Amino acid sequence: MKFLKKILFFLAVGTYSFSSFAQQYNDVYTKLQQSPILNDHFFGFSLYDLDSNRFVVDINGHKHFTPASNTKVFTLYAALELLGDSIPGLQYVEKGDSLLFWGTGDPTFLHSKMDSHIVYNFLKKTDKKLFYVPSPMRNRFFAAGWSMDDFDAYYQPEIAVLPIYGNVVTFRATGNNKMSIVPAYFQDKQAIQPMLDKGQFALSRSFTENEFLQSRENIPANYVNEIPFKYSDDLAIKLLSDTLNKKIQIIDYNKPIDVKTLYSNATNYVLREMMLPSDNYLAEQILMMASLQNFKKFDTYLVRNWMQDNYYKYYSDETVLHDGSGLSSYNKISPQSMVDVLVAIKNKIPDETKRFKLFSAAGVDGTLKRAYSKDLGVPFIFAKTGTITSVYCQSGYLITRSGKRLAFSFLNNNFIDEKGSNIRKEMVNIMTYIRQNY
Repeated sequence: MKFLKKILFFLAVGTYSFSSFAQQYNDVYTKLQQSPILNDHFFGFSLYDLDSNRFVVDINGHKHFTPASNTKVFTLYAALELLGDSIPGLQYVEKGDSLLFWGTGDPTFLHSKMDSHIVYNFLKKTDKKLFYVPSPMRNRFFAAGWSMDDFDAYYQPEIAVLPIYGNVVTFRATGNNKMSIVPAYFQDKQAIQPMLDKGQFALSRSFTENEFLQSRENIPANYVNEIPFKYSDDLAIKLLSDTLNKKIQIIDYNKPIDVKTLYSNATNYVLREMMLPSDNYLAEQILMMASLQNFKKFDTYLVRNWMQDNYYKYYSDETVLHDGSGLSSYNKISPQSMVDVLVAIKNKIPDETKRFKLFSAAGVDGTLKRAYSKDLGVPFIFAKTGTITSVYCQSGYLITRSGKRLAFSFLNNNFIDEKGSNIRKEMVNIMTYIRQNY
């Protein structure tokens, strides 16, 4: 049966032979192999023709790399397979004069940019007493391989069952050396920390508590910062109670079979917001929602294991994932397996107009807005970037001037961080060359 499934997979995505067809790309091989910038570190490049269903260029395509946020391409595919058209915002039951509700992992609830207000309005308008029932979570608040040094960085909020306000506190300068703070609950949770004085204003958080520490320098006029708060069920319900101006009690209650689900946002909207700015928080919470929806519990390893057993095990190389965002340095993916998932997404969404909306259009939006220039007035790269220290990756789709449809994965690891900008420029030069000459 396993052998049959593997045969069916390769029939779906095409045969991976190079043959004489690859000889057409000898000049691309030469550019890659003779580039002093690329050959100063470990890089891999796989280029796949979506029309002829074959790899046409491959260097280190079977080697494993740390993918950084290219991991989100796998999260995207998992969501396409496991989430429906809308994301679950809340689960609830009504019992007499009481409304009991459970978190679903919905990351958009009271989010500064994404909240639809559907869940908020539902809880605000009900005349029933509100009771929140916490759910067990196998996941820790940080995924395996995350950097503890980044606990107060905007891009590393904690994972939660009932996320609220994006699990961050937003600080914004208002003039006269003052800041607005959202949620307002944290207004009196600040303290001056002289040790932060470095010649310019700095803001941090205590490692174990929701105490926000600031230096003594003046606050810049345009200062904006998001700092993750230390999450707990008690804190989440306190924030929600303050926002609704309603009393909410936390209770223990077995979830009934007939629990109702309130949906809050279109799935594709959330996926696009994850992919274009490369939002780590959304990526992790998307897997939390997929876990609840398909396995009735919060355990994102179940999602990864299911995807592994049903899809990834048939890819070109073994795929190792420990999170959904790419913050984990434990993640390991080969360029060919990255192309495998891009081909699977293409088969899932054959309409390019819809598919390309989920990727950064180079020279137009997202993390590739400033990396490329348009060619003949149009973008030609639609891809996901991945960046952490000594890692820079791009994987996605390329349209050539002659109309070829290509999938590619360009992964770079183990370089001195100061060389990153030169590596990005070299990648742009090579991808633009392919665009203009094929």
